[in-house]
Amino acid sequence: MANVLDSFSLKGKTAWVTGASYGLGMAYAEALAQAGATVVFNSSNEERVSKAIAQYRALGLDIYGAVCDVTDENDVRAFVSDIEDRFGTIDILINNAGIIRRIPMTEMSLEEWNRVIDVDLTGPFICSKAVIPGMIKKGGGKIINACSMMSEFGRETVSAYAAAKGGLKMLTRNICSEYGQYNIQCNGIGPGYIATPQTAPLRAKGEDGSMNPFDRFIRSKTPAQRWGHADELKGLAVFLSSPASDFINGQIIYIDGGISAYIGQDPGNLDVSKLQDEDEDNSVIVKD
Repeated sequence: MANVLDSFSLKGKTAWVTGASYGLGMAYAEALAQAGATVVFNSSNEERVSKAIAQYRALGLDIYGAVCDVTDENDVRAFVSDIEDRFGTIDILINNAGIIRRIPMTEMSLEEWNRVIDVDLTGPFICSKAVIPGMIKKGGGKIINACSMMSEFGRETVSAYAAAKGGLKMLTRNICSEYGQYNIQCNGIGPGYIATPQTAPLRAKGEDGSMNPFDRFIRSKTPAQRWGHADELKGLAVFLSSPASDFINGQIIYIDGGISAYIGQDPGNLDVSKLQDEDEDNSVIVKD
């Protein structure tokens, strides 16, 4: 009888994580490499690629990186061809690269809007389009899209980001619909609010020791009453990349401490004496 844990192994698989030069993408890349996959990543910035490779090596991980702009179809085709020559067919694609612009909609320029849509939605379309033929030829594959709480909810100042992530949710379902017959599974990971150095200002206490209003708001909306950690996303990334998830397709799975299932409480009633301080948690990784 086969050991069930074997179905979570990624040995012999080649995985591409876009934008994994830092942040959550780096957490995904680390997790897949630890599960046995040959991992490659890209960034549009040469300095970030070199710095990330050094960080991976410091962790004992041999992860290949190169410059590639996910919004440039010719660039992506060349990157995929190079990876196939070096490592073989890409078995797993995590469309992680993304940006956000926090600007009121009526103040956002068309150029700013288009840039967010291009990176966060068109990029996953281009990258998925590039790897699907190889997956079909090989007999299957996994595509994981980095969705968001904004795939479901609106919020002020993030119109382009929310539109892109909502579109990415539907692209996920459409890839499932079109290519599930070829044993290709396409699912999404929807992180909640993650404690990182970049979100630290939103959690920083005031000079009088009072909680940041946004920190209090998020905790009051989350049954876990805390922010998440990047390490808490790794298990799902491995699961959705592995044979263990072969009959899961077209789903968006939220890792949000329950925020999407909870109407929340009055922020003023939050018992701050019971709250843990994520800033002291060594597992925190910079969010993309």
